[in-house]
Amino acid sequence: MKKIFLFLFLVACSFRPVFSENDTDVFVAPISGINGIELRNALNAKFGGVHDENAKYNLTVNLQAPITKYKALERTGGATWQEVKLTASYVLKENNKIIATGTESASESYTIVSYLVAANASYNNAVLNTINVLSDKIGMRVMTQTQKNQN
Repeated sequence: MKKIFLFLFLVACSFRPVFSENDTDVFVAPISGINGIELRNALNAKFGGVHDENAKYNLTVNLQAPITKYKALERTGGATWQEVKLTASYVLKENNKIIATGTESASESYTIVSYLVAANASYNNAVLNTINVLSDKIGMRVMTQTQKNQN
């Protein structure tokens, strides 16, 4: 019963979820580096696909290189955990007018193992997960701003 009242209340106040329309007319400019390609692909997926440079909105993202730091050490001094952190700054424009800017960061910890292949896989998974979190954060900010400008 509570769910029905909540639904009716949200409909009455014209609530619309941010992700209700999966196609937002945003061109994401190319981002340098392999991690930049992954971030751009994730953002394009959030905005409903790749848009050309004539899109209503233009998003430029500057992705910094990953920063890693040790999180846990053994008594021998060897590291067992590391954290990878990615930071991205962005500029959102509508018709060459800046409507939003910001900086977002995300991090994830991963296990360091003695086997090189497994250690690389652990690091790469942590970076991809961090990129997905960054795309969620930036995507939400962009969608919120574009919906605000439409109203």
